[in-house]
Amino acid sequence: MTIRTRRLRRLVGSRTSRGAQPKVVALGGGMGLSASLAALRRITGDLTAVVTVADDGGSSGRLRDELGVLPPGDLRKALAALCGDDDWGQTWARVIQHRFASEGELHGHAVGNLLIVALWEQLGDHVEALDLVGKLLGAHGRVLPMSAVPLELQAFVRGHDPSRPDEVSTVRGQATVALTPGEVQSVHLVPNDPPAVPEAVEAVLDADWVVLGPGSWFSSVIPHLLVPELLEALTDTKARRVLSLNLAPQPGETDGFSPQRHLEVLARHAPKLAFDVVLADEAAVPDQGSLCEAAKRLGGTVELAPVARPDGSPKHDPELLAAAYDRIFRMHGRIGPWR
Repeated sequence: MTIRTRRLRRLVGSRTSRGAQPKVVALGGGMGLSASLAALRRITGDLTAVVTVADDGGSSGRLRDELGVLPPGDLRKALAALCGDDDWGQTWARVIQHRFASEGELHGHAVGNLLIVALWEQLGDHVEALDLVGKLLGAHGRVLPMSAVPLELQAFVRGHDPSRPDEVSTVRGQATVALTPGEVQSVHLVPNDPPAVPEAVEAVLDADWVVLGPGSWFSSVIPHLLVPELLEALTDTKARRVLSLNLAPQPGETDGFSPQRHLEVLARHAPKLAFDVVLADEAAVPDQGSLCEAAKRLGGTVELAPVARPDGSPKHDPELLAAAYDRIFRMHGRIGPWR
């Protein structure tokens, strides 16, 4: 156990003894949301993940096509990120992330995907099934889908066909959007105006803090803003809102994007949504002034903190990210009963 981990655990322990923990809701998908959850579970025991359900690739896409279910992959990753650091938690995290390797139909399927889908079929309730998986894993938080219907992500992309660089075309499917060689202009969901999971809306409205990002900007972060009931809850909640930026542009989806451009495209999709804090790694922000101006237009300020892994890879360090979130929660307004 590192010095940082011990310090964070002492901090959480002192809050727990006072019954003083923030209610935090983290929204996103994929590895970006997993990074946030791995950090946030270190500083609060009242944590809810709201996960995008537009994935159509890999094991999730195959299960979705064959069985007509929600894509379970990002939900599985969120549950794994919420597993504890003890032997039980880490063993189960490895088990549900395990993928079969074979010459048959099981090849590429993740154990956790099959477990989640089996419980959906057994119980007939997405939320109850995910709660049961979380209980089995000893997850330090709750995982909810943002919608109870499978969604298709569509994007308007300039230059998706490299031979026609100025042509704007419609690109369908999260996996295709994430890898487009063109420039994504905007995204939308099919069906339009999908219903939000009520428990997700309630969690956002009841939160002390809401964290959006990091993650694939157009395919994991912005989709939450395209679910009307969820966007309304994000706009109306009395919680403080944090926008957590990526460490580097994503090849294909946001290639060449500056940190401030991430804010600008998000604002185009949800012009009424404000944020209190924009969190970024100082090393990933070449123009701090422009980012501060973009954050100000969203109603917030910029918090710069070292949150990247020391090895130089564009991945978040869970302990450094936890320290950054903890500092934001303590320094930027105190509105909940835990404070």
